[in-house]
Amino acid sequence: MKAKSVPRKPEGRAVVDPAKEAMLLAALYIAQEQKGYLTEESVKQVAKRLGLTAGEVYSTASFYTLFRTEPVGRYVIQVCEGLSCYLNDGAERVVEYVSEKLGIKPGETTPDGTFTLEMVQCLASCGTAPAMRVNDQLYENLTPASIDEILERITGEV
Repeated sequence: MKAKSVPRKPEGRAVVDPAKEAMLLAALYIAQEQKGYLTEESVKQVAKRLGLTAGEVYSTASFYTLFRTEPVGRYVIQVCEGLSCYLNDGAERVVEYVSEKLGIKPGETTPDGTFTLEMVQCLASCGTAPAMRVNDQLYENLTPASIDEILERITGEV
């Protein structure tokens, strides 16, 4: 029986340093904080600083849903459509309610650039479903009244 060959890295291609990979995630997060998304220029700057190619940086950024390469609203609303939220009659009900209140569908941003609405698979809040996250703040046990309160609080900040 012939042994299977193990794929090898192409000649001349360096193995990426694990410490550099860890720095890449932090650098991307900081770069995104500046504009709300990763601009072409910020990707090039991160690549140059860490000695990577822009393609390597984009590859990492596109893998993680945390990173964005397109502009988004000032407030990104992520509605959980995970199994617990769905079974608690939350996923569809919450996204429909938020969509109606803001006049946008998932994947869209309000014309004034204030809100972007997204659907995500899990917010790790299964015991308190339905849930949504606005930027870095998690909201649980959602009802139409609590969603109204959250949106009113945010629009008061704008």
